[in-house]
Amino acid sequence: MSSSVADTEPRVMEVSLTEDDLVVQLADGRRLAVPLAWFPRLLRATPEQRENFMILGKGTGIHWPDVDEDLSVEGLLRGARSASR
Repeated sequence: MSSSVADTEPRVMEVSLTEDDLVVQLADGRRLAVPLAWFPRLLRATPEQRENFMILGKGTGIHWPDVDEDLSVEGLLRGARSASR
């Protein structure tokens, strides 16, 4: 008899941005909407810079190369704000 442990680590499936919010759809069905004001680099970025992101680590994080911003799903779920100004 074999058993496997389900992957319970939250994973990003989709990312979208509104004028005011970062919206992240997770693989488990949760949807997070976080104010861009929590992330000053993203808040100051142009719409084009905000749309240029990469999902990292099989969905464990998001990277915006144009503004050098990295966010983890774990941090978003904890409600962690960016330390940058």
